[in-house]
Amino acid sequence: MTDTSFIESDERRALREAVAAMAANYGQEYYLAKARAGQHTDELWAEAGKLGFLGVNLPEQYGGGGAGMYELSLVMEEMSANVCGLLMMVVSPAINGTIISKFGTDEQKQRWIPGIADGSLTMAFAITEPDAGSNSHRITTTARRDGGDWILKGQKTFISGVDQAQAVLVVGRTEEAKTGNLRPALFVVPTDAPGFSYTPIEMELVSPERQFQVFLDDVRLPADALVGSEDAAIAQLFAGLNPERIMGAASAVGMGRLAIDRAVDYVKTRQVWKTPIGSHQGIAHPLAANHVDIELAKLMMQKAATLYDSGDDVGAAEAANMAKYAAGEASTRAVDQAVQSLGGNGLTKEYGIAAAITSSRLARIAPVSREMILNFVAQTSLGLPRSY
Repeated sequence: MTDTSFIESDERRALREAVAAMAANYGQEYYLAKARAGQHTDELWAEAGKLGFLGVNLPEQYGGGGAGMYELSLVMEEMSANVCGLLMMVVSPAINGTIISKFGTDEQKQRWIPGIADGSLTMAFAITEPDAGSNSHRITTTARRDGGDWILKGQKTFISGVDQAQAVLVVGRTEEAKTGNLRPALFVVPTDAPGFSYTPIEMELVSPERQFQVFLDDVRLPADALVGSEDAAIAQLFAGLNPERIMGAASAVGMGRLAIDRAVDYVKTRQVWKTPIGSHQGIAHPLAANHVDIELAKLMMQKAATLYDSGDDVGAAEAANMAKYAAGEASTRAVDQAVQSLGGNGLTKEYGIAAAITSSRLARIAPVSREMILNFVAQTSLGLPRSY
């Protein structure tokens, strides 16, 4: 039987409605007030966890919902469409929850997954480094053995939500005894570990979730801090990066929907001449095109999530990157057009669109830039020579 995932089941539609209803209880005023006060959306996070939304993709035996990335991306989309998009959902349950569920020991799963699932524990993810950027092969954070322990040393940048996390999944590198080559490895580092510190990066983003530089100064970890195998860390890492791209697409789709809805509501009633300005094609056509683009991006996101949940990692990688690219482009254009449709009101706090201008640009940059996605598609989908 063909999985026509774009025709959603009653269960998925019910989940959408439940998430949207919860997010609407918080909404724009709550979210932006928290962001501008430098506070966290703790109440929203806790309720989403209690209702099972955060851990919907995680195994039931460890307190999750037993569903997949489709359901978690659906949660993210609806949260974002109601001005409650939480960046840590991309990190804690999607990346870290997936990696630990797939590659952790039973003890590690018992220790970390239930808390990630119910929101009582938040785990950040640290891969990006100041001198590495998109080139993960240049990561210099190293892990060396010291008896039965590991010692981590290095620096990370643009790490989300470290101040609200109890632990961080750090991508480091270990030295292979035979060759001396460095290979990626994943470690869970408690944020209160001696030698672990962080400083905020001041951003022009209106968001309750902040960005940080992280410093690992000879952080001593027990042997069981290593997640999975030293030898298979690349595969383990990419098992978390496809969900990251799907969730990035979901966030952007939700934001695009929000921008279009705000613009449509405004232009239906705003009257300057004899009819509402929404009757003019100069206003109506761009918004219609935005809607088409968002719906197309959403279809690719659904395809990517379906492929991932079916175990087709190769197919999911192509679709996830395409979904992230399409959603980032569509969302950015939708937000821009919404501001233009509202005119001066589009730049006021009252209408809540201006705050999305910088936030929407994030979808073109993170978790992977549109240029790197185009490199990926050119090489893997089209078979073109590698350009870098």
